[in-house]
Amino acid sequence: MWHKYIKQAVYTGIPIVCFLILFFHPKNYKAERLLDVVAKPVGFFQTPVFELKKLFFYRETWDDYIRYKKQNEILKAKLMAITENLRRQDRSYRIQDFRESRPYNSVVANVIGRDPSNWNASLIVDKGQEQGVLAGQPVVTPLGVVGRVFEAGKNTAKVILLSDPGFAVAAVVERSRENGLLTGTLQGQLRFQYLTEKADVKVGDNVVTSRLSRAFPSSILIGQITDVLASVNTHTVECSVTPAVDLSELEEVIVIIKDERY
Repeated sequence: MWHKYIKQAVYTGIPIVCFLILFFHPKNYKAERLLDVVAKPVGFFQTPVFELKKLFFYRETWDDYIRYKKQNEILKAKLMAITENLRRQDRSYRIQDFRESRPYNSVVANVIGRDPSNWNASLIVDKGQEQGVLAGQPVVTPLGVVGRVFEAGKNTAKVILLSDPGFAVAAVVERSRENGLLTGTLQGQLRFQYLTEKADVKVGDNVVTSRLSRAFPSSILIGQITDVLASVNTHTVECSVTPAVDLSELEEVIVIIKDERY
């Protein structure tokens, strides 16, 4: 009989003890500790159940993974296409603005080929004599000088880039108006030569096309001076110039049609 009373006392005492622990000893007890104690055995039993669940539903989970992976690849391809289209539109807007701001005629051409043996020496564009493109005409982008037309076919033309050692153009320092001759080099940098010993040039100066040039209109950006070297023997100054245009990433160029306006 007394077992019955003990059982009732235990059942009655458990909630009372829990109540006292939770509400009458806040300084000596934190609820988080009880949760941690309870969570450990629960987690112990949940782990094998979770692993068994993964085994039973493996095929369904794998199929979902494959489906989501394909959807992700499709979305990536769409994002790349949208990004490329935005870049193309941005280039088109800049080219249009450049052409509208200049007083001379020009033709927009797409780059369709390069020389694999010398990537930054020349390129092929999809405009030629039928579009008014002729040998000797300047080739630029909104960022600056690219080179000049070396030879023109019926609907294509070869462009020699300003980094080629055979390229040369009369140039001037935009800030100080010091004149010289700018040529290409095999290293990709440009040489700005024939400056006087006392020429006012310094690193960071912009170099633009000069009015003395017969091939290019004036004031088109060529590049920026990155080094100044003085020659003791010839009493002249020579500068190293970095092109304003990244010649390795050209996709469209502007061929300037020569006329009496420059």
